[in-house]
Amino acid sequence: MTRIPFGAAARSPRPAPAVAALACAVVIGALAGCGGGSQSNTPAGGTSAPVTGSFSGQPPSALASAASSAVASAKASASAAVSSAAARASEFEASVDADTARASETAKKALANVQGSGNATSEVAMSGVPKAQTGGVLAVLVRITNKTQAKASYAVQVDFLDKDGKVVETRFVGAENLAPGAKKEPIAFSRQSVSMDVTAKLAKAQRY
Repeated sequence: MTRIPFGAAARSPRPAPAVAALACAVVIGALAGCGGGSQSNTPAGGTSAPVTGSFSGQPPSALASAASSAVASAKASASAAVSSAAARASEFEASVDADTARASETAKKALANVQGSGNATSEVAMSGVPKAQTGGVLAVLVRITNKTQAKASYAVQVDFLDKDGKVVETRFVGAENLAPGAKKEPIAFSRQSVSMDVTAKLAKAQRY
């Protein structure tokens, strides 16, 4: 057994020259094999010129495919926007209907036998509701004010007209048992206005 003297540094045997040379050759070969796949023919410090020999005047298939995808994406976005607007309109209509359905039926019955414009048009005014709040639906705020000295109920008919002045839809709103000077502001809206250009008109207002 070979002993290492205390305090002396252990010395590794030096590899023979032939072995060292063989090891270097193996390492160099491995590095060349790993990096060979990323070699570029582009001269150092410059960029390669585009290959134009295969261009035929039409966009390459990859560009055409990308353009087609962009068009399809744009159409899908537009469709989603329309669907979203329709959904918001439906939500708005549902919320209004829930609050005014019974009053609408009462007002419709009260106006069934009224001739002309009724006796309370001077006590009713209308103003538009921003379409940003209605999902694109044309809606009007009907302001009913009891200008008499006694409690009264009101029935109002709102007609929606197309660009030719033809009535395309009729809505009814009302207010019951309003005290003197009191106000109520129901909303009348047109379902047709999402797809048509319509305007609102106060057709009848009856105090009873």
